[in-house]
Amino acid sequence: MTGGERPPLPTPFGPIVPAATLKSVGRFYSRAELLEQRQRWKREGKTVVFTNGCYDLLHPGHIRLLEQARSLGDVLILALNSDASARRAKGPDRPLIAERERAELALALEAVDAVTLFDEDTPRELIGFVSPSVLVKGADWSHFVAGREEVEAAGGKVVTVALEPGYSTTNIVERILSRP
Repeated sequence: MTGGERPPLPTPFGPIVPAATLKSVGRFYSRAELLEQRQRWKREGKTVVFTNGCYDLLHPGHIRLLEQARSLGDVLILALNSDASARRAKGPDRPLIAERERAELALALEAVDAVTLFDEDTPRELIGFVSPSVLVKGADWSHFVAGREEVEAAGGKVVTVALEPGYSTTNIVERILSRP
């Protein structure tokens, strides 16, 4: 160890590794960085899959949707609603977890290769710029998939994935709040 580094903290489960030394599975991209990386993936012939949402209380339904989305291509981009966008979509008490922490959670998932944020009400503009090969949404959004026209016009496809019964962030919050 050098100068200011501390040794890992011992626990009954093994040492706690300082957060600065942890590695994410995926990578966070600004919009400009994502567009640049998308061009690389395109040159490499990779099938890029895109999905989006608030993901403000990660649950098994989210994980399964992300895994299904990732299975449709080589790279999965997850665009998260910014805090302001989530508040407009879900109400003043949401998101439950701030955008930075939601991004950190998403980046720890093996299925997710890239995470970015969008501040608009929908990711339609971002989807148009990224031009994914596959756009994935939960079936609860089959009536309106933002970016559908852009993806299909570019020769891509739109896939809606059946939701896992019993998993909804809103329902989980309501169950927690209703407990005595």
